[in-house]
Amino acid sequence: MGILCAGSYLLGSLPFGLWVAKRLKGIDIRQMGSGNIGATNVGRVCGPVAGSFVFALDVLKGLLPPIIARALNLESHWQILCALLAMLGHTCSIWLKFKGGKGIATGLGTFLGTAPPVGGIALALWVLVVLVTRYISIASMLAAIALPVLTPFFYPNDPYRLAFALVACLIANYKHLPNLKRLRAGTEPKIRLPWVKS
Repeated sequence: MGILCAGSYLLGSLPFGLWVAKRLKGIDIRQMGSGNIGATNVGRVCGPVAGSFVFALDVLKGLLPPIIARALNLESHWQILCALLAMLGHTCSIWLKFKGGKGIATGLGTFLGTAPPVGGIALALWVLVVLVTRYISIASMLAAIALPVLTPFFYPNDPYRLAFALVACLIANYKHLPNLKRLRAGTEPKIRLPWVKS
């Protein structure tokens, strides 16, 4: 069990955004754009294909730990612990001196692995808010807030999933405090949509 927990954290801590940007552009993504290693910043700096690739990898590293735990017939609270460790690995990576990303893509993967209906609805909400506002940060924060709201409807009397949803919500919104400051100042960048001219 200890090996699985350690592996979950180490998998989550892999800084794919940093590596992809370094490989494609020869840059340290932490010194570019918002300074974040996540898919959004990689997409802005390196292009949408690179951003999408990082997004998929970050989702996968959150998805695999709970799936592996379930395949080993471990009880749900162990699956959730593995998911949490993967998310903590991304936000507090051992490879980045315990700094990291904001945990949105990896968090999505963990919920698709531990609470698929919750993860799916949160993703749909994220997409809707992005399309309406064009702010990734607002969409991410609202999707995170939706997690502890949705979890009791699909998993009543499941304190482990609810606790995980609350922790994930707090982590994601704490990591977005700089975005909140930029939103208030009117300096938060919007994403470009193909059908929107400006």
